[in-house]
Amino acid sequence: MKIMQPADTLLYFDPAYKTALKDFTKEIRHLKKSVAKKQQTLVFFCIGSDRATGDCLGPLVGHMLLQHFSNVKKHAHFLPRIYGTLETPVHALNLEKTLEHIQNTYAVPYVVAIDASLGIAEHVGYVTYAPAPLIPGIGVQKKLPQVGDSSITGIVNRSGLNSHTTLQTTHLSTVLNSASFIATGILNAYALPAPGRHKKAVLSFF
Repeated sequence: MKIMQPADTLLYFDPAYKTALKDFTKEIRHLKKSVAKKQQTLVFFCIGSDRATGDCLGPLVGHMLLQHFSNVKKHAHFLPRIYGTLETPVHALNLEKTLEHIQNTYAVPYVVAIDASLGIAEHVGYVTYAPAPLIPGIGVQKKLPQVGDSSITGIVNRSGLNSHTTLQTTHLSTVLNSASFIATGILNAYALPAPGRHKKAVLSFF
């Protein structure tokens, strides 16, 4: 869980806006092509816990992505790697170990960190993308290393004094909608069918 602060490098996407998904997909597609051109391995690093509603965005995204990518046989070696799901979440206790595993497994990994965040009231429900790492755990006063070459967050609630309570009282619908938006944008970038309310038709693979 990261507390989101406005910054020039951040791109904000309002899922309710009619072109938001198209614009988000465009960013992911551009990232995908850039990583492939440099012969890097794209890794979506989905951070969070399934034990707190406000912190389960990462595992939900990871679950959705893995569910769809695991069914793809053709060109499977070109697909991104997924870490952090509902079954095997990446959280404060295993985050550093998992990052070390990624560095030891792939010659040149490009890590996209995905996490829930807290922000101002007007941005609750928004999704952000930044070509920069994030520092997980700030929202719950935990010291963790910065993660990712790029980062995606879903702003699930307002920042405040008691982040633990905020996490426990976050609406699941907000988290699920943001997770679906993120997963759908990524799947659309790979021309794969997407889950939930953001599902759209796709014509071809790559």
